[in-house]
Amino acid sequence: MSRIKKFSFLLVYVLVPLPLLGYYLGGFYNYLTFAIIFSLFPLFDYFITDPSNPNSDEILPLRHDSFFRAIVLAYLPVQMTVLILSLYLQQYTILQAYEWLGFALSTGFVTGGIGITVAHELMHKNGKREHFASKALLTMVCYGHFFIEHVKGHHVRVATPEDPATARFGESVYWFLPRTIKGSFLSAWTLEKKRLQRKSLSSLHWRNQFYWIVGFPLAILIGLYLLMGMQACLFFLLQSITAILTLEIVNYIEHYGLLRKKLANGHYEKVNHLHSWNAHHWLSNIVLFHLQRHSDHHAYGGKPYQILEHIEESPQLPSGYLGMIALALIPSLWRRVMDPRVEAFQKEHAEAA
Repeated sequence: MSRIKKFSFLLVYVLVPLPLLGYYLGGFYNYLTFAIIFSLFPLFDYFITDPSNPNSDEILPLRHDSFFRAIVLAYLPVQMTVLILSLYLQQYTILQAYEWLGFALSTGFVTGGIGITVAHELMHKNGKREHFASKALLTMVCYGHFFIEHVKGHHVRVATPEDPATARFGESVYWFLPRTIKGSFLSAWTLEKKRLQRKSLSSLHWRNQFYWIVGFPLAILIGLYLLMGMQACLFFLLQSITAILTLEIVNYIEHYGLLRKKLANGHYEKVNHLHSWNAHHWLSNIVLFHLQRHSDHHAYGGKPYQILEHIEESPQLPSGYLGMIALALIPSLWRRVMDPRVEAFQKEHAEAA
């Protein structure tokens, strides 16, 4: 990996203060985050791609390079600072309703698009520090159950009808969102109950993770109400909802229409590189810590982002995730672009089989 690519992962820290910059400029600049991300990023993605992979001699040094671990761990205090400062500013300055709305939505897009991406990277690691940081980031957006469901649920059931986070062929994002949000929460609760049962513990035992999953966001809301009032609570909830929707729209994109084969023994085939959509667009891959190299991630869940590989044989998206989010919000256009790709990919691999 070149030094330029290595240090380009720091670009994420340029995006984090965008909501604050929009607030400082005032007016419709509070929507600056969306204007930049949904215009410049797809444009860069159109012209600049990066299908390169680390060679065999680079993998071990990259895996153990502390620089990459430090980048994601350092994100927690940065997001905490931005969120606290945003809450303070929206409370103690006069904002028009549209300014306040733009400020909250922009903050949520950062805590979701970047914050949950970092939490996702950290939850796949084994260290206590990484798990604490992941849980803290998810708590800031009221979505702590993702820590359970993603690793123990989604990675097991991905690309099957049993997975609430896998979008079905022909399903619009507006049908997918309520199904996945409800299904993921219920799945996480079931998985946690089973975990406790294996330890001969009641679901009411203090080790039930849903105490922190529900309790910590509730404590934040109570604290905000006592210190700042209802407006701060609404701001926190709105940025959380924005973050959650951002995450789940990305989930919609990642596996849309892809299914694993069911074998004669009733089990599904092993997850492989054919069960996730990939994108080799440089800029969106950098700021999302190679999340778009999704097939390799599902094949090796604990693989650090810096050595995830682009797999050319995997189904490929026409744009990076940021461009695909905009496309997903218009179902007719989404189906016009994506359905033929799904059908062509399925036909190609059915013939190959």
